[in-house]
Amino acid sequence: MKRTGGQLIVDALVAHGVQMAYAVAGESYLEVLDALLDAPSIKVVTCRQEGGAAFMAEAYGKLTGKPAALFVTRGPGASNASIGIHTAFQDSTPMIVLIGQVSRQQLEREAFQEVDYRRFYSEITKWTAQIDIADRIPELMSHAFHVATSGRPGPVALALPEDMLRDVVANPAVVQAAYRPTVAHPGADDLDEVMKLLAKAERPMVLVGGSGWTDEAGANIAAFATENDLPVCCSFRRQDVVDNRLPIFCGDLGTGASPTLVAKVKEADLLLVVGARVGEITSQSYGVVGIPEPGRTLIHIHVSAEEIGRVYRPTLGIQSGVVQAAEGLKNLEPIGNPRWAEWRKSCRAAFDAGRAAKATGHKLDLIAAMDFLNSTLPDDHVITIDAGNFSGWPQRFFNFRRPGRQLGPTNGAMGYSVPAAISAKFARPESTVVSFVGDGGFLMNGQELATSMQQGLGPIVLIFNNGMYGTIRMHQERRFPGRVSATDLHNPDFVALAKAYGADAEKVETTEDFKRAFTAAAKRKTLTVLELMIDPEQITTRATIADIRADAAKRSAAGKAFEEAT
Repeated sequence: MKRTGGQLIVDALVAHGVQMAYAVAGESYLEVLDALLDAPSIKVVTCRQEGGAAFMAEAYGKLTGKPAALFVTRGPGASNASIGIHTAFQDSTPMIVLIGQVSRQQLEREAFQEVDYRRFYSEITKWTAQIDIADRIPELMSHAFHVATSGRPGPVALALPEDMLRDVVANPAVVQAAYRPTVAHPGADDLDEVMKLLAKAERPMVLVGGSGWTDEAGANIAAFATENDLPVCCSFRRQDVVDNRLPIFCGDLGTGASPTLVAKVKEADLLLVVGARVGEITSQSYGVVGIPEPGRTLIHIHVSAEEIGRVYRPTLGIQSGVVQAAEGLKNLEPIGNPRWAEWRKSCRAAFDAGRAAKATGHKLDLIAAMDFLNSTLPDDHVITIDAGNFSGWPQRFFNFRRPGRQLGPTNGAMGYSVPAAISAKFARPESTVVSFVGDGGFLMNGQELATSMQQGLGPIVLIFNNGMYGTIRMHQERRFPGRVSATDLHNPDFVALAKAYGADAEKVETTEDFKRAFTAAAKRKTLTVLELMIDPEQITTRATIADIRADAAKRSAAGKAFEEAT
């Protein structure tokens, strides 16, 4: 049997069960593109920019737990894809990145579009290598899948010199079975120690997060918390782990975290962290737990041993996948009549109080819009959320629940939501998929609407148009109130633009218009873009621009008074 390097790449993808490949074609890997024609089990999606393709691959891996293949060409193509690869790294999402590379005889000459990806990608992948010998393709591709899916999942990149892809291999190695991830399980002694520490607590709290959660794992951790009457919060953009309607759920530690939840976390005398890294956003700039001594009992369960003790010294560290940990915790004998029942109730009461905000008073009331989605969307929905202040509305007021899912970049990458929504429709074609995106983020990857139309997919895209980069304006107003610089946006006619792509589109200016337009879009099941006209004053869910400026004026006056007094 003789196979070219390009054919061996595709053979490996088939052997390891890859179903989706997102690509922007390049002459550097034509042999692979040709070989994909003979692999009908792999759906190849032609995207319009490598950044969009990378976000699609990341969203698919996040939603399914299985790596998609991302194909990009050398130099500019690989550079465009780097944001999505960084997203996969920080979000712990499995991904296989395959990069066309210059021919081997051109290396180290700064040839046309030449980049050494082992250096370029070293900080944003779990492993990056270059396949210089076609005979080694089965071996290195197998290693790539195991690295991407084992331990803490993440992206792996392989550079493919174009002349290597043309090499012919006689009797190549044959992959006998697909990759199988290696994931640690919690030991019985460790689980017993969890319950011993828990039994001594007065104000315990569970923090869930990270990647790898299945519907069953989410149900198991919720059952464990319910049986032990434990309040549960979640890390940034992981609200879909535990059903938000359960009385144990008490909020998320995201960019707009409730001040009362932050206070509760600081007050807790035991923190059981399952799956979360407790990074900058979740820790509220490393402010809720002491470093390195947490100042309370800290039990940290994480799939990566390197993450345990990285910032905080835990009382008990357990290396385990979240599926295995949730099952182990659920099977433990619960603590009878726990002393913290009132504590759990107070945590939930604080969450409910934060959700019971008054109507905004604007023509398009975003609280009412979120309430409408809560009552309308089926349980198997998929919500994709871009980066930006607009995201505070679904993050704070939407009830996330399984089997529904939330897909959002925890690294704060703009331009994610639209390609992620398109990818979600591949994974769950029958589900209602809703993309939440700001006007700034939409124009970063909105061109992937063309991909959606080409593939016949129908997510609903909600563009929150307030004519600004809202997050940056918020920070700007806090530090330099009234001095607006580089944050105003002059936008195109989004409705006309969406219709030019072939989508249904409508401008929405009132709450009732939103309800009517969304209901119609859900029935059509075709690509629909709704441009939501947002009053710029609604810059966050908790404050207007006027509020921020007034607060800044108070702080300035207080500072001047202090200087004069001293």
